[in-house]
Amino acid sequence: MKALVLGGSVFVGKHMVQTLVAGGHDVTVLNRGKTPSALPPGVKHLAADRTNAASMRAALGGKDWDAVFDVSGFVMASGGEDAQTLIDLFDGHTGSYVYTSSVMAYKQGRGVMPWREEDPDSIEGPETYGGFKAAMERLLIARHAKTGFPATVIRPAAIYGPDNNIFDMEAPMFIRLRQRRPILVPHGGLVTVSYGHVDDLCEAMTSCVGKRAAAGEIFNITGEAVTVNEYVRTLAEIAGATPEIVPVPDDLLPHLTKPAFGHLFGSFFHSALSIEKAGRLLGFKPRYDFRTGHVHTYEWFLRQGLADDATPRVDAMWQATWDFDYEAEVARRIKAVLSGPDRWK
Repeated sequence: MKALVLGGSVFVGKHMVQTLVAGGHDVTVLNRGKTPSALPPGVKHLAADRTNAASMRAALGGKDWDAVFDVSGFVMASGGEDAQTLIDLFDGHTGSYVYTSSVMAYKQGRGVMPWREEDPDSIEGPETYGGFKAAMERLLIARHAKTGFPATVIRPAAIYGPDNNIFDMEAPMFIRLRQRRPILVPHGGLVTVSYGHVDDLCEAMTSCVGKRAAAGEIFNITGEAVTVNEYVRTLAEIAGATPEIVPVPDDLLPHLTKPAFGHLFGSFFHSALSIEKAGRLLGFKPRYDFRTGHVHTYEWFLRQGLADDATPRVDAMWQATWDFDYEAEVARRIKAVLSGPDRWK
């Protein structure tokens, strides 16, 4: 298979390339070449800026692909990208176009779970992450209906695993646990999120290629949904640590001046996805359950020498990071307030 990966330099894109190479495919990566990333031997590189239509036409004009995997199509990366022009470039020039969307393409805040592909999508504008994802999905599905463009939309939830570039998820949690730092838990630890291993996601995207049942369809791709309490408990068992959990009172949340826990611990992300459709039409079944996937990730984490390094890291895209000193101060104040007569002011 002659495959093109849009992105290909970090996390999902990097693992998408690795998955394709492992499958013996002819792989080309298209990106700006701004992010340092060593491509596997034999992988070709096209330099183009997807916010610039002329740049994309120059790089892609006249080229045909068996499959295109779009893992860089989101608002923070693509800015003012003309999505219609991008689709025009590939319509008639690829056998499959697999777009990585997001759980954020759904209308958020609904209390009915699990969420299924036919449920309402985001009503936010395209300047927001979820709104952009939903708008791009609509363009792809409409083009399929009009010309037969072989687009498939993949909606993952929380993606984890080796090379994760969202720096407020499993990496800082493993560090907190190993270094016996306090773990701030809001909403009673009841916020529930679906987590999926990055390699399961990439294998699912590859499985869409050439499948008639996949064209013009949206699929949730993820693993188990777990509460924050289960998340912390499981990662603590994997790390061989006893967590110091500090419940965050609801009336304190508006007074926090910066993030004091992972963004997925917040009530905004409370959701669970159904993968019944992907199982039925794609034969998708996650290789990793929540525990085994995080065991695999923890082994990678240890090999990187990250276990004893509390230095904050900030990803360029999401600006997500951690501040253990701030977390410790908040934990100290919570304990002091809860042991006295006063509440937060």
